[in-house]
Amino acid sequence: MSVWMLSAPMPSLPVFSSTHISAKRTIWCCVSQSQVAVVNGRVDDSRVLERSEIRIGLPSKGRMAADTLDLLKDCQLSVKQVNPRQYVAEIPQLSNAEVWFQRPKDIVRKLLSGDLDLGIVGLDTVGEYGQDNEDLILVHDALEYGDCRLSLAIPKYGIFENINSLKELAQMPQWTYEKPLRVATGFSYLGPKFMKENGLKHVTFSTADGALEAAPAMGIADAILDLVSSGTTLRENNLKEIEGGVLLESQAALVASRKSLTERKGTLDMTHEILERLEAHLRAIDQFTVTANMRGSSAEEVAERILSQPSLSGLQGPTISPVFCKSDGRVAKDYYAIVICVPKKALYKSVQQLRAIGGSGVLISPLTYIFDEETPRWRELLSKLGL
Repeated sequence: MSVWMLSAPMPSLPVFSSTHISAKRTIWCCVSQSQVAVVNGRVDDSRVLERSEIRIGLPSKGRMAADTLDLLKDCQLSVKQVNPRQYVAEIPQLSNAEVWFQRPKDIVRKLLSGDLDLGIVGLDTVGEYGQDNEDLILVHDALEYGDCRLSLAIPKYGIFENINSLKELAQMPQWTYEKPLRVATGFSYLGPKFMKENGLKHVTFSTADGALEAAPAMGIADAILDLVSSGTTLRENNLKEIEGGVLLESQAALVASRKSLTERKGTLDMTHEILERLEAHLRAIDQFTVTANMRGSSAEEVAERILSQPSLSGLQGPTISPVFCKSDGRVAKDYYAIVICVPKKALYKSVQQLRAIGGSGVLISPLTYIFDEETPRWRELLSKLGL
């Protein structure tokens, strides 16, 4: 188990020491598998920009990996991996793209080093390993899977029994310079930053092997800071979340290197295509096309009836067109075809309303994509890049 401590006197980010409180400033270095050259403490851009392929980092294992592949497949961006033991693959629909399967934290690190250009990881990973670096750009921050929250949890018993908020935790007289609050966590950047921002001065952080939920019961820690999905594991280990103790809400996100977007040929265009496919698919989830015939004297009269019902307005309004049929030797248009887009949760209610105003022959089909004139996230991205 490694231990480090939050030192109150620092004016900005906290100071850490490996085993005890110290006034010394320690610089921690991380060496990855990257072969990027570093000259005078800076990444050698010429080495980074030599390659022509656009590299996309995807999670290599676990639920996040499977859900990422499923999402890309739904967007017609299936990942083709010749050998499941290999860490490199391709997306045939994206020419000049290489897919690299990596650990989420390595995806963020390699985006910063220039070894990757785009990546999909959780927002918690971006925050912990990106550390507010301006070269990381959030292209899409809500891919709608991998939902969890980074939260502080304390025991339900003992001195914490009546503690239900972060403010109450900070005001407990037990925490002193000599006996600080002990927090077990794997988030050595976000944890100390959060505690300092919320006025907890006397805190130590430790990283324990295995499940963090066991740390308080074993006497290793007073609290834990970890990712929580349903909260079941916390409850089963007699732990509770507290008001104000959620650091961030996390889910899968598309992240890019600012340098790659602005300097590597084709990266911005590929990002645009991926973003449009993602947005179109995500917007269409749980949406249905409803088509019906309705008798009426004119398209305007039919539209008036439809718009009188709150569930039948569609995305921008109903599409109405005449239905031509032959009667007594002549062509007539006594019916109109109505097409609207309806969310799944309002589907049955919408069908009922449609039939109540004269709709018949109702057909329903799921939507795959809804493309906007231009996705707002694309405009936001261009603004972030100053383009």
